[in-house]
Amino acid sequence: MSSPPDHSARPTPPPQPPGHEAPRVPEVLRTAAAFSWRIIVVGALVFGVFSLLGRFHKLGVAVFLGLVITAVLRPVAGLLSRWMPRAAAVAVSLIGSLLLLLGLGALVGEAVAGERAELMREFTTGIDRIERWLEQPPFRIAPEALTDIQHRIGEFLSSHRSTVISTAISGADRLVEVLTVLALAVFCSVFFIHSGDRQWAWFREELPAAARERVSVAGSAAWRTFTGYTHGILLVAAVNAVLVGIALFALGVPLAVPLALLEFVAAFVPLIGSPIALAVAAVVALAAKGPLVAGIVVALIVVIGQIEGHLLHPIVMSWAVRLHPVVVALAVIGGAVAAGVIGAVAAVPLVAVLWSVRQALRADRAARAGRAPSG
Repeated sequence: MSSPPDHSARPTPPPQPPGHEAPRVPEVLRTAAAFSWRIIVVGALVFGVFSLLGRFHKLGVAVFLGLVITAVLRPVAGLLSRWMPRAAAVAVSLIGSLLLLLGLGALVGEAVAGERAELMREFTTGIDRIERWLEQPPFRIAPEALTDIQHRIGEFLSSHRSTVISTAISGADRLVEVLTVLALAVFCSVFFIHSGDRQWAWFREELPAAARERVSVAGSAAWRTFTGYTHGILLVAAVNAVLVGIALFALGVPLAVPLALLEFVAAFVPLIGSPIALAVAAVVALAAKGPLVAGIVVALIVVIGQIEGHLLHPIVMSWAVRLHPVVVALAVIGGAVAAGVIGAVAAVPLVAVLWSVRQALRADRAARAGRAPSG
């Protein structure tokens, strides 16, 4: 008895004429095509995420600043909570830091107000000195050119007075936005400092059981890197500000305290912040004390850059951030292009956090593979 025909078998393709072959796609092109559509999907997803974040960037900035405040004040609140309730410790740490910032602002205002008359005299004399210096070799700029530049600047300000006023008004609106973001950041930091552990535990329990352990590993690595970077950059900025303040005070440069605070703030932008702040100090020194002192300040830029690059960062930051200087530079420039000053400040810790999460997850995967039963 013959078996029934197998209709499930694949039909035999018709014979091809002699010399005819199916077109062959190179393996490299097939691989590139397979990766291309995946890259397009990932790129579209990243673009969508960044577009969404762009619409709510103020919320993102507020949360980022809240995490920075939490990283700085959480150890202080933990120390104070040994002698007082947790809520009181959080309040004391926040109010104390706010009073410290207001005190620094008052110190800067007092320094500027106390030196106002002397500053006006020194800057007037300094501008005349700079003009005479530019008239001499090797520049040999005609005095009429400098006078014409001053005249053109005055005419520009007079003719664009309405634009200047509207810019000032928009600046006032921007100030309101900044204060709103700062208030939201402080509000978030209160809860992060007081009960951040419970919030993280609640978020982790809401995830699927299979993802909880990996999310826990990634979150621990991210927070450890972020707090380490924040503490390290604060120490680097403080050391830079102290060195700049001492040097400028010893050279007799006016506004030494405000310029030192400018250096402290600028140090939060790696690689480029400190040179820009010290360049401002060099301009002030040139206007107030002449080219010799300005040259010494420029040399100070080089010295502090060497101290920061070869001593402070390797010792203070290496245990928290393990990024190549090229990666740091690309992150700072990319962050500045994408989100301005805030982007330049947040880019390096963001890249460092992502890298530490990747390393932690890879180490956890290797540990799981080592614990898996063989056979």
